[in-house]
Amino acid sequence: MNLADKIRVSLREPYIFINTVFAGVILMVFLYSIIFSPEKNSYPLVCIHEKLTGEPCVSCGLSHSFSLILRGRVAEAQRWNIYGLRVFLFFAAQLVMRIYFSVLYAGLLPGIRRNLILYDISGSLIIFLLSFSQFLRWIV
Repeated sequence: MNLADKIRVSLREPYIFINTVFAGVILMVFLYSIIFSPEKNSYPLVCIHEKLTGEPCVSCGLSHSFSLILRGRVAEAQRWNIYGLRVFLFFAAQLVMRIYFSVLYAGLLPGIRRNLILYDISGSLIIFLLSFSQFLRWIV
């Protein structure tokens, strides 16, 4: 079986397919942050909450913050959204985890794969709660 066949077989595995989709979404978020410049303020997505109420929400400024972090201007990113770095690191960690766990999953025996998925879910849930706790508090 050549490499292309192995990749096709691997993508049929639901876990690897989901990881591939998540990694793709995260890469698109990073690409969005690179393409749209904080200097031009030309972001096509606007905060619906701020548009409706006139008041900023806890996620206002995340696009600016991500763009600035990717440009190495972390201190300035913190001024746009105090939680921007925390959320950015969550996405960066998830990208690495999606790739790493997919490679591990492909090389493991079926009996051990279930444990890997449980570790993945547990770890992802913990870093999600740590990263988004302020957002969850704001919603509640």
